[in-house]
Amino acid sequence: MPFSLPHTDAVAERELALLAPYAMFSALSAGRKHAEPTHPYRGPFQRDRDRIVHSTAYRRLSGKTQVFTREMGDFHRTRLTHTHEVASVSRTIGRTLRLNEDLVEALALMHDLGHPPFGHAGEDVLHECTKDHGGFSHNRQALRIVEIIEQRYPEFPGLNLSFEVLAGQQSRVVKRGAAQRPILEVQTVDAADSIAYDTHDVDDALQLGLLTHEELAEVPLWRQATDRVRARYQGLDDGELRRATLHELIDWQIGDMLAAAMRRLEAGNIDCLAAVCEAPLIVAFEPELTELKNELEKFLYDRVYRNPLVVASRRIAQDQLRAMFHGYCKRPEKMPESFQTRIAEYGLERSVCDYLAGMTDRFCQQEFQRLFAA
Repeated sequence: MPFSLPHTDAVAERELALLAPYAMFSALSAGRKHAEPTHPYRGPFQRDRDRIVHSTAYRRLSGKTQVFTREMGDFHRTRLTHTHEVASVSRTIGRTLRLNEDLVEALALMHDLGHPPFGHAGEDVLHECTKDHGGFSHNRQALRIVEIIEQRYPEFPGLNLSFEVLAGQQSRVVKRGAAQRPILEVQTVDAADSIAYDTHDVDDALQLGLLTHEELAEVPLWRQATDRVRARYQGLDDGELRRATLHELIDWQIGDMLAAAMRRLEAGNIDCLAAVCEAPLIVAFEPELTELKNELEKFLYDRVYRNPLVVASRRIAQDQLRAMFHGYCKRPEKMPESFQTRIAEYGLERSVCDYLAGMTDRFCQQEFQRLFAA
C-alpha cells in the first residue's frame, strides 16, 4: 500500500478522541493575522511551536541569563534551559488534564522569548531607559518579536502565530485586571513557570555554593520535601539528597495542582471554553501549598537574589547596558542597518531598545568593550 501523508482532518479526529471538552481545539482557532493555507499534516498550534523553535530569538535564549551570569559558572540554567523545563512541566500538566499539548508547548516555548541580556537585571535597565517612551516588559517584547522583529517569511512580518498563542502571551502582559480568565492551556504554562523557577533556582544556588542544606532547612517547603525523601531513602550524601528533594518538590507541586484543578473542574461543572474563561482560576495550587511557596520565594529573594555576589554581578551588567543604550542613542549608526531603518517608524529609543534586548549576554559584553568602554 503506498505511503500517504496524514491530512488535517486527522488532527481534528485525534483531538476529538483525546482532548477534554474544555480544551482548545485546533478547529476552533480564530486563525492568523495574515491568512495562510491550512497545512496538509500539521495543526495550527504545531506550526506555531515549530516557528518559535526555528526563530532567531529562541536560539539566543541559550546565551541569556536566567538568574546567574556566566561569570559565576557554566553549568547553571540559562533562559533556554529554563524554557525547556517549563515546557516539560507544562506538557505533563496539559496531558493529564487532556488539554491541547501543541498549544501548551507553543505557549511555554514563547513565554520568555522577550527577555533581554542579563535577565531581569537587564529588563529593569531597559525599562528605566525607555520610561518616557512606553517602557520595557519582557512579556510585551515577546509579542514585538513574533509580530514585528523576526523576519523569516517573505509574505509577512514576524512569525504570524495564531491568535490563540498571541492572546496567551498578551494575558501575561495584562495579568492583573483582565476581564476574563485565560484558557487552561495558558493557565498551565503560568503555573509550570512557577514550579520550574522556584525549584531550579534552589538547585543552581546550592550548586554555586550560595546556599547550604542547613540554610534551606529553615524553609518549611524544602524541609518537608527533604523529610519525605529521607523517609524513603537512607544514607544519602548531599548531592543525592539535593537531587531527590528537587524531584520531590516538582512532583509534589504538580500533584497538588492537578488535584486542585480536577476538583475545581468538577465543582464548577466546567465543560467548555466559555465556562473556563468565566470561572475562577482553575490551574492553581491549593492555599496551603501557595503559602509554602510564598515562603520559599521570600527566602530566595533575601538569600539568593540579594546575595552580594549576585548583586555585584547584576550591577556591572546594568551599568554596561545603560551605557550602551545612551551610547547607541547618540550614535545610532553603530547599530546594524536593519535597526537604523526602523527609527523612522518606531523611534530612536524603541529601535535601540529592540537591538539591545535581542543581544545575548556575551555579545552585549563584547560590543560594550568594542564601542563604549572608556
